Amino acid sequence: MTDRAVAVVRAGALTTVQDLGRVGYAHLGVPRSGALDPAAVRLVNRLVGNPETAAVLETTVNGCALRPRRAVTVAVGGAPCPVRVDGRPAAWGTAVRVPAGSVLEVGAAVRGVRTYVGFGGGIDVAPVLGSRSADLLSGLGPPPLTEETVLPLGAAPGTALRGAGDVPPWPGPPDELVLRVRLGPRDDWFTAEALRTFATRAYRVSPASNRIGLRLEGPALDRALPGELASEGMVLGAVQVPPDGRPVVFLADHPTTGGYPVVGVVREADLGAAAQAVPGTRVRFTPVR
Repeated sequence: MTDRAVAVVRAGALTTVQDLGRVGYAHLGVPRSGALDPAAVRLVNRLVGNPETAAVLETTVNGCALRPRRAVTVAVGGAPCPVRVDGRPAAWGTAVRVPAGSVLEVGAAVRGVRTYVGFGGGIDVAPVLGSRSADLLSGLGPPPLTEETVLPLGAAPGTALRGAGDVPPWPGPPDELVLRVRLGPRDDWFTAEALRTFATRAYRVSPASNRIGLRLEGPALDRALPGELASEGMVLGAVQVPPDGRPVVFLADHPTTGGYPVVGVVREADLGAAAQAVPGTRVRFTPVR
């Protein structure tokens, strides 16, 4: 294996390779997958001089530790966290040079859930259906990282940004998450009171949330129609309501079909913040046209 590679010293709770996803295969039952916070991926890639489509690492809650075999430029973004190189503090949100053999420690998120690590040249694992993303639902792409995993890197880019410069800072997750939602296609399966509840009451993010969906705790939505739907297509941001009546907002690894009614669809621009919302965060839905 080429020495342009990084070895995993500590994998963390869940660290996966992600890019902007595999688009265009839902009709074959393949989810988009990809990074849950695409804006953070674009930022770390820009900081190290990569195209925005380059593959990065997505960590969950408690970070990871990595050892490059050759000196490499790295940027850590997304959820803020402590960053150290061989035990010494290093910058978050800017390009950092990590010497060969040094240990890059990406610490636990201090705000938000998911931190992204971009390397100059990008993670160069083999693409599957046009993407290097790990899909936890279908199993496509590379598996989640484990200790001693070695990941190849692509050729070093020409120029990296040494500071954030004109790059907008990561906004951080809000204290209350407001999700714009377009009602339908199955809002007629719910009572008028349920729809008022959906649009006016607050929910909270459940600890059971994952890359498949943002699960919510709060008031149940009562159905107006009995029975079950035949399975139908599901899209990114769909708000599916299972039998317990608590909404689930589908994220990147969502199934492409489902039989529970969808009360609405959240705007894609709001999903990055949803993916960074910690358990207990208040959530409100705002219907839009």
